[in-house]
Amino acid sequence: MRKEYLQECPSLLRDYLGYIETVKGRSSKTVDEYFTDLRTFFRYMKRLRGLVLPSVPDSEISVQDIDLEFVRTITLNDVYEYINYAKNERGNSNKTLARKISSLRMFFRYLCERTHQLEHNPVQNLDTPRAKKTLPKYLTLEQSLELLNIAEKNTGEFAKRDYCMITLLLNCGLRRAELAGLNLEDVRPDWTLRVRGKGNKERILYLNTACQTAIQQYLQVRPVDGVKDKKALFLSRLKTRISLQGVHYIIKGYLKDVEGANGYSTHKLRHTAATLMYQHGHVDIRVLKDVLGHENLGTTEIYTHLSNEQIKKAVEDNPLSTVKPKSSK
Repeated sequence: MRKEYLQECPSLLRDYLGYIETVKGRSSKTVDEYFTDLRTFFRYMKRLRGLVLPSVPDSEISVQDIDLEFVRTITLNDVYEYINYAKNERGNSNKTLARKISSLRMFFRYLCERTHQLEHNPVQNLDTPRAKKTLPKYLTLEQSLELLNIAEKNTGEFAKRDYCMITLLLNCGLRRAELAGLNLEDVRPDWTLRVRGKGNKERILYLNTACQTAIQQYLQVRPVDGVKDKKALFLSRLKTRISLQGVHYIIKGYLKDVEGANGYSTHKLRHTAATLMYQHGHVDIRVLKDVLGHENLGTTEIYTHLSNEQIKKAVEDNPLSTVKPKSSK
């Protein structure tokens, strides 16, 4: 949790955020999101209770005085009013509302079931708005090959580094933060890769021939002298660990030259890796879940979508597909 938040965080909320960061193993970014969601909720509740003047903007409403007695006054109707406010006045989508509701559920479950500070959970029967399901965007196999070809033709100082990063993203389905966080020691002698995912959860991936070759070629040119972060696998031009923003700009620069992929981001390569493994490699969905580091199988199931060609082939393969009425002969 960012230090600047601690000054405006009441002790009740600070204890909870400390719990989900240390015990539940959530990342600092996730903890920040929980804090922001809960701060927005309590700011609304103070306004609903008439504890702030109407002229005071939301950004100036302090939540430092929120305590257990205040939390005990919250009802399910209060929460529904907050959801209406978030949807109609803040313009939150169903997906954002679902996240805000999840933040509230976890907070009240902590108070009721973990620390037993509350006897009644006001959000126990709270419904979650259905988020519109959208299929992930990804590169086709042809576009993926084109991307690798473009990277291979690069003759710049960082060509081998860039090619290696793209190869790992396309073959291993890494998140951007996972790629940037890789250390030299994470590439192990048996050609497995240790990856630290969300919540610092580790998983081991097996590196295929393409990844092994790309890593070997990159390590031959990776700077040694003057390196500021000697542990980091991928380095910036300043010889520090490559940043998330650095990865973003590098990958985006290559993607703009791939036909039909302009505007795509690094995360689309993770979608691409998962889709190619599922559609072309026929990888079992449970195995794919472990490769991607998903907690729930439901998250992985978005990759079980079928391409138009597969749908067409499925219909054409129906044994009745060639049966015509006798009158048409």
